[in-house]
Amino acid sequence: MRNRPNLRNKYILLGDLLLIFISVIGSYALRFELGAQFFQYLPSAYWMLGVSLVIKPITYYFFGLYRRMWMYASVQELKVIIIAVTAASAIVSATMILFLSLGFFIGFPRTILGIDWLLSILLVGGLRFSLRIISDNFATGAATVKIGENRRTLIIGAGDAGALVVREMQKNPQMNFVPVGFLDDNPVKLKQQIYGVPVVGSINDLSKILDTMQIEEVVIAIPSAPGRIVRLVADICRVKNTPFRTMPGMYELLGGTVSVSRLRDVDIADLLRRQPAHMNDELIGATISGKVILVTGAGGSIGKELCRQIARWGPAKLILVGHGENSVFEALLDLKEDFPGLSLTPVIADMRDKNRLRIIFDRHKPDVVFHTAAHKHVPLMEINSEEAIKNNILGAKNLVEVAEESNVERLVMISTDKAVRPKSIMGATKRIAEILVLNAAKRTNKAFCVVRFGNVLGSRGSVVPLFKRQIAKGGPITITHPDMKRYFMTIPEAVYLVLQAACMGKGGETFVLNMGDQVRIVDLAEDLIRLSGLEPGRDIEITFTGSRPGEKLSEDLWDQGFTFNRTEHPDIYHLASQDELNEIDVEQFVATLLELANKGDISGIISAFDEKIPGAQVRITPPEDLISIN
Repeated sequence: MRNRPNLRNKYILLGDLLLIFISVIGSYALRFELGAQFFQYLPSAYWMLGVSLVIKPITYYFFGLYRRMWMYASVQELKVIIIAVTAASAIVSATMILFLSLGFFIGFPRTILGIDWLLSILLVGGLRFSLRIISDNFATGAATVKIGENRRTLIIGAGDAGALVVREMQKNPQMNFVPVGFLDDNPVKLKQQIYGVPVVGSINDLSKILDTMQIEEVVIAIPSAPGRIVRLVADICRVKNTPFRTMPGMYELLGGTVSVSRLRDVDIADLLRRQPAHMNDELIGATISGKVILVTGAGGSIGKELCRQIARWGPAKLILVGHGENSVFEALLDLKEDFPGLSLTPVIADMRDKNRLRIIFDRHKPDVVFHTAAHKHVPLMEINSEEAIKNNILGAKNLVEVAEESNVERLVMISTDKAVRPKSIMGATKRIAEILVLNAAKRTNKAFCVVRFGNVLGSRGSVVPLFKRQIAKGGPITITHPDMKRYFMTIPEAVYLVLQAACMGKGGETFVLNMGDQVRIVDLAEDLIRLSGLEPGRDIEITFTGSRPGEKLSEDLWDQGFTFNRTEHPDIYHLASQDELNEIDVEQFVATLLELANKGDISGIISAFDEKIPGAQVRITPPEDLISIN
C-alpha cells in the first residue's frame, strides 16, 4: 500500500496567500459588482490586501493552522479555523480603520470587512477540508483488496464507538471488513445513516438481520456493553454460526494493553463486564503522581496490571518487587516498552527475609506500598500449609513492620473473600494478614488498609486459563460441585479498586467491591465452551468431582451480622466493624503459627486457626483432584 500524500504546510501557506488575494478583491467585487464604485474604492482595496497578506498568515500561524495534519481534520479543526479567521479579520478591520483615520486613503466601505470575513472562512476552511477529502479518497483507492475476501459486517451500537469502527473499516479496506448496517436500541437512530451505513434495526432484530442481509461478521461496538447484551449477541451468533468480535472495554484501554481500532474475539470476561465505574482521576493523581511507589508481587497477574495502571499517573519511581526473576523481568520489559520515560527499579526479594526488605526500603524510601505478594491457590496451600503461613503471614508481618519503620504514607494489602469465615488454610492466612495490617493502622495512625476481592478472571490459576486448557485437550472440564458459585471480576477492575482504595483510605479500613450476584461456575464453563464453537455435553463434557475440604459452595465478602458503609465511590463499600484479635494476641498467635509451621505440625495449625479466627472451620485433607475448579 502506498503512503498517503505528504501535503506540507508550506504549500498551504502559499494557498492561503492566493486565497487572501481572492477574498479581498472578491469582497469588493461582490459589494460593487465591478461597477464604477469598484474602481473608485480600489486604492483602499490595495491597502486592505497588503494589510491582510501580512496580518492574516501571522494570525493563522499563531492559532496553529500551519501545524496540523489536515488529512485528519474534524469539527474541532473547523472551530479553530473560525476562531483564527475571526481574530485575523478583527485585526485587519482595526488596522484599516486606523489607516482611514490617518488619511492613507479616502473612503472605505465597512461592509467589505464582513464580506471578507465570510469569504475567508469559506476559502481557508475549504482549502483544508479539501485536503481531508483528497487524503480519504487516496487512502481508499490505494488499497488493493480482493472482493472475495470482503466480509459483510454488522455493527452492534450506533454510538461514537460504532462510528469509529465503521470509519476505521472504510479507511483501511485491507482489513476486509465491509460495514453494511448498524443495530441500535435507540428508536431515534432507526433508518439514519452514519458514514453512509444505515441503522437497520434494534439488537432484538439480530437473528432476522443475520439471515436477510447475509452478514458474515458481527462487531459489538459498545465498550461498556452489559453482560446481557454480549450474552444475547453471543448466543444468536453461535446458533447462526456467525463469527463475532468486540471492542476493548474502558479498563483495557486505560491499561494500555489494546488500542481502540484493534477488534478482538469475544472472551468470557466480556460476558461478565459490568458498567464502568466512575473514575476520580483527580484523587488518584494526587495519591500517585510524583510519589515513590513500591509493589510487591509485581510479576503476578494483579501486581503486573497494578504497575501498568500506576505508571499512567507519572510516579517519581516505581519499584517492582517479586520473588520470581522471570516474571519480574517480563513485567519490566512490558513497562519499559509502554512507558519509556518512567523510572523503574526491579527488585528480587523474598517477603520472608525481613532484613532484605529493610535494605530495599532504606534504599528507595517508598511513599506508597501495594502488597499483592501471596500464595493464593487454595488446594495447593491445603497440602503446603507451612509455606502458606510463612509466605502469607510472615511476609505480611515483615512488610508491615518495615513499612512502619520507614514511615511509609500508605499501604494497601490485597485480600480475598476466602478470608471471611475461612474454611481453607489459604483463607485463614489471609485473614491473619488482614488483622496485621489493620492493627498497624491503629497503632501508627497511618493510611494502611485492606481490599478484598472475589475471583479474578484471567489471573494465573483462575478458571478461564484452566477451562481453555481443558477444552483444547477435548475435555472434560472438571468442577467440584454443580452448585458452586463465586464472585468474579476482571483484572483491570480489581486493580482499579486497589487504586481507589489507596486514595480513599484514612487508615484501618477494609474495602469491598459491589460485585453484583455470584455466578455459577457451571454457567461460566458452558459459556466458554460455546464461545469456542462447541456444545456442552456433546463436544465437551463437564464432570463433577465432589467438593473438597476447605471449599465453600458460595463466598462472602464480609461476616454475617456486620454492617458496611458507603464511600464516595458508588461501587466501593467499607466495613463498619469486624471481629479482630487484640494486638498482643496477634503477636503471640503469629509466633505460635510460625513455630508450628517450622515443626510441620499440621494438626496444630488447624486447631489454632479454628480456635482464634471468628467463624473459621479449617479442615485439612489432601484434595483428590488439584485441577478441579473451586
